[in-house]
Amino acid sequence: MKKSARAMRIERHHKRMSKTSKLSLVSLMDIFTILVFFLIVNSSTVEVLQADKSIKLPQSVSKTLAEDNLLLLINDQELILQGKKVVDIEQVIAGNTATIAELASELEYHKQRQQGPDTEDASITIMGDQAVEYAILKKVLKTCSEAGFGNISLAVEKTAANNEGVNNAKANP
Repeated sequence: MKKSARAMRIERHHKRMSKTSKLSLVSLMDIFTILVFFLIVNSSTVEVLQADKSIKLPQSVSKTLAEDNLLLLINDQELILQGKKVVDIEQVIAGNTATIAELASELEYHKQRQQGPDTEDASITIMGDQAVEYAILKKVLKTCSEAGFGNISLAVEKTAANNEGVNNAKANP
């Protein structure tokens, strides 16, 4: 007896569906490898500023992370803005003004170059040695604020918060 067209179609359908499908592990391994590399690269949230060897940062318990801003280094010999020497410390000390003219001109140049002249409260990070005199730091801060850098961050070396509390408890019984 001859099968009908419908019976042959159902039979073909059942043959097709009875085959087991193959799972391609190669493509899954590629996806998981890419996912692992992505997670490894993006897992670190610690931002480290490149410190100059001539600067010893003060230690502090910092709650915020460093941002990638304009970087001003102050050591015992010179002021360095973004890797370029601006002025010697002796000239800053000898100056009778409350601001530093050389630093002000460099800051104005960087502000116009990076953000445009109309932007208010640009950001700067000051990485100063812990032995820098307050008079120098005061001049630097005044110069930065007058140049339009109202968002000033001071770089510190982060210490553990719980160790600090233990030391204070031992010192003051």
